[in-house]
Amino acid sequence: MKREDVLMEALPYIQQFHGKTIVIKLGGHAMVDPVVLENAIRDAVLLHYVGIRVVLVHGGGPEISDKMKQMGKESVFVGGLRVTDQETLEIAQMVLVGKINAGIVSLIAKCGARGVGLSGSDGNLILAKKMEMQKIEVGGVQKEVDLGHVGEIEQIDPALLNTLLDNQYIPVVAPIAIDRHGGHLNINADTAAGDIAIALGAYKLVNMTDVDGVMDKDRTKVYRRLNVNEASDLRKSGAIGEGMIPKVLSVIKAVENGVIYSHIINGNIEHNLILELFTRDGVGTMISKK
Repeated sequence: MKREDVLMEALPYIQQFHGKTIVIKLGGHAMVDPVVLENAIRDAVLLHYVGIRVVLVHGGGPEISDKMKQMGKESVFVGGLRVTDQETLEIAQMVLVGKINAGIVSLIAKCGARGVGLSGSDGNLILAKKMEMQKIEVGGVQKEVDLGHVGEIEQIDPALLNTLLDNQYIPVVAPIAIDRHGGHLNINADTAAGDIAIALGAYKLVNMTDVDGVMDKDRTKVYRRLNVNEASDLRKSGAIGEGMIPKVLSVIKAVENGVIYSHIINGNIEHNLILELFTRDGVGTMISKK
């Protein structure tokens, strides 16, 4: 397409999204590749300057594992879930809040906008409780496992986010929550992004990951459009792999609770965020209620 055609195709979407809130979850390779991350932030800043209220939520699992290794501590996973003791929690806070979150805010400034870094404990943004013992299948045997300082979200208070958005800031949220006793808990970033989108009454939730979207069992086809029932059926059929399950559950829950559209896209490809939002065909999977 010619450049002017691209711009004209984008115009009705820009008009439609102006003044709306879009929550973007940054994850996958973007958390370890500075070029990929900067490209994503540049696109997010573009959304901000065309009048969209942008909230960024980020993960950082691979960086946490790397930092633990550097500090002589091995990561422990049971059934794919990280066991988080007190020392691991402190490392997670250091990486998520002190490094990744601060780095994203700096990139937003570099791209010409104003970002504010937050964790879930700021303004009681994310209130959580310790996750109960989990029944996990390990080697064909069901085990009850205590994951330690891992949280389950009880409540999102969007007041601070709304204040920042009203004043033209881009909030950047690290997935560390606070409990009712003032302690901290590590939470799943996909879940946090979905629950924040619901609390804000967001128009869209976009999950940027390492795959092209929701795929069939053979991994040969990307579903461009799904409703929540179709997405749920795919998960139940086993077509959706372990790593995608929390992402798909998060976007389904968001749509079922008032978010108009949810998207899963490959964040490794430059400008995929813009192409998904501002073109007719998109590049990932869009999930809606009907």
